[in-house]
Amino acid sequence: MPHYPVFLDLSGRPCTVIGGGEVAERKVVSLLSAKARVTVVSPNLTPGLAALAETHEIKHLARSYRRGDLSGAALAFDAAGDESVHAEIAAEAAEGAVWLNVVDRPRFCSFIVPAVLRRGPVSVATSTDGASPALAKRLRQDLEEIVGPEYGLAARILGRLRELDPRRDGEQEDRARVYTALVQSPLLAALRAGDVRMVDSLLGEIVGGGMTLAELGLSFDRMTDNGTAAS
Repeated sequence: MPHYPVFLDLSGRPCTVIGGGEVAERKVVSLLSAKARVTVVSPNLTPGLAALAETHEIKHLARSYRRGDLSGAALAFDAAGDESVHAEIAAEAAEGAVWLNVVDRPRFCSFIVPAVLRRGPVSVATSTDGASPALAKRLRQDLEEIVGPEYGLAARILGRLRELDPRRDGEQEDRARVYTALVQSPLLAALRAGDVRMVDSLLGEIVGGGMTLAELGLSFDRMTDNGTAAS
């Protein structure tokens, strides 16, 4: 069944994860990275989840699932692997309009999770509509060779330019031409090579006004240390 691809803003929104094993931990970490408020329902937790509960980064209900545990949730994962309650959890999610993913059980899911490659602000999601998560993962791995950390660095530069842009009326087309020119320039190659001088030269030539990384308040070293790993 075709799925509609979308990136969700879960910042500050309640999400529920049923289960306390390694799969549940991965789901929790991904939700926390999206700034969601996470409740975990499970009698047992991995050491990693236990540490998050200890520091109150997640709320822990130390028991098995009960009807009502999805109340108020925007999104939920059933990662407990308990075949006896999948249908009950799915029914509660449907009644409460809660988006639900039941791990490895597509027939109970109202959404599926893509394989994601992250390069800083850049995310590339791949999916086979649930037909083969292994193939989606392989595609993500192939993309790692094409979409390197330089894409994340470029996104940070372009994002900072947009933040500093005065956005005066009637200049949208001019701004769009500048951003397009940067993307089509050797900027990515310069970032890939770590050539800060070339990056500054391109910024000055295309953006003008003596623009440099320093003028943008960016440091190449700090940018390369932040968030270029795949997940």
